[in-house]
Amino acid sequence: MFPRSIKVLALGLGSLVTAGPCDIYSSGGTPCVAAHSTTRALYSDYSGALYQLSRGSDGATTTISPLSAGGVADADAQDSFCASTTCLTTIIYDQSGNGNHLTQAPPGGFDGPDTDGYDNLASAIGAPVTLNGQKAYGVFMSPGTGYSNNAATGTATGDEAEGMYAVLDGTHYNGACCFDYGNAEISSTDTGNGHMEAIYYGTSTTWGTGSGSGPWVMADLENGLFSGSSSGNNADDPSISYRFVTAAIKGGPNEWAIHGGNAASGSLSTYYSGARPTASGYNPMSKEGAIILGIGGDNSNGAQGTFYEGVMTSGYPSDATESSVQANIVAAGYAVTSLTSGPALTVGSSISLRATTDCCTTRYIAHTDDTVNTQVVTSSSTTTLQEQASWTVRAALGGDSSCFSFESVDTPGSYIRHYNFALLLNADDGTQQFAEDATFCPLDGLNGDGNSIRSWSYPTRYFRHYDNVLYVASNGGVDTFDATDLFNDDVSWVISTGFA
Repeated sequence: MFPRSIKVLALGLGSLVTAGPCDIYSSGGTPCVAAHSTTRALYSDYSGALYQLSRGSDGATTTISPLSAGGVADADAQDSFCASTTCLTTIIYDQSGNGNHLTQAPPGGFDGPDTDGYDNLASAIGAPVTLNGQKAYGVFMSPGTGYSNNAATGTATGDEAEGMYAVLDGTHYNGACCFDYGNAEISSTDTGNGHMEAIYYGTSTTWGTGSGSGPWVMADLENGLFSGSSSGNNADDPSISYRFVTAAIKGGPNEWAIHGGNAASGSLSTYYSGARPTASGYNPMSKEGAIILGIGGDNSNGAQGTFYEGVMTSGYPSDATESSVQANIVAAGYAVTSLTSGPALTVGSSISLRATTDCCTTRYIAHTDDTVNTQVVTSSSTTTLQEQASWTVRAALGGDSSCFSFESVDTPGSYIRHYNFALLLNADDGTQQFAEDATFCPLDGLNGDGNSIRSWSYPTRYFRHYDNVLYVASNGGVDTFDATDLFNDDVSWVISTGFA
């Protein structure tokens, strides 16, 4: 077993390298059977693929690996591959050697948003971070996004013991079902109490809750989110919203536990440790061994969250082993970095945004009542139209503080927000949902001109004009405004001083 103070691993010939989380679990007698991360290697000697990308310009794919064995992902390789186009994360590879890779979740009890019922894939750029100063990307999952493996190898089944942890964004969550990582049904359908054992993070109050208003780390055991011995309230399960959260659960025959803490500093705390719930079906458990990320066991896909790394083990890890893993996570040095690029915006300034598509270079983003559209605007236009085509840059109402919100000059208190992927002008109602819907992140223009304006909450989607109406559109999708033709031009905007 690794004491918490030991952070190196002997690997033959007397060489010493930094131990990874899965090296620590193995030394504790509970080896990883699945290990997923888009930010770093989870074994000291792992140098294989971390994740696969697919780019929008030509459908080509590539894999991203660590910069060196045991190291941080090669973000520069991703940035080069995805330059001037969009990219999706298509596979999150299993580093354990068991082949338990995560791919696009199929339809189940709840269908996904695609016409074939599959869930969406995550934008590759939605969650940039640094690890000890080295850039990497997490997996930012909007509602409707999900990954799974329904034919996993070596994961716990029945009442077998297992452990798991995940490093998550503690500021990205909602109350919908269910942002999970862990063990689930092989059919993507609800097959009964006790057929799951997965980490949950969010503010759902349908089943169990902790203290305060959340978010909480809980266990999804199917037909219930459990914060303790029952699907009720456990006052010892605190609301935690660190920027980086370590969430861990473990379960064996008539015992299970929840641990959590700040993934950037400090140790883990125990939120529950004890017997299984007494309700029918949870003792003994009937785990099935599939793996899910971002969804419930029946493909319930209304939740949102961000995943950076996580593992599943064989056997019930000791508290000492988990403490050593937490020390390793803290030592990885997770930190925030900016979501924006391109020409800078100044909070408080008035701007206008001009289309760059050849057809429409005299058209600017404006509004007619609550519809956001493009209109031809010049210095000779009426004062009314010039004001409708001018927007005050505000600090982000929600989401990430490096992004922005856009307030109407002629309708103070109303902001551009997305709703059913259309852009609307609505008054701020003070809700978390509105704040997130009204937060956008400017990037270098995808066509090389000006800025592209990406939705914070749906990072596959950008401001796009289509038939002179504004949407948040993806580069390919089920809606007509997601058409790939002219996408880069339609989502690129020259930002200038506002007309008014």
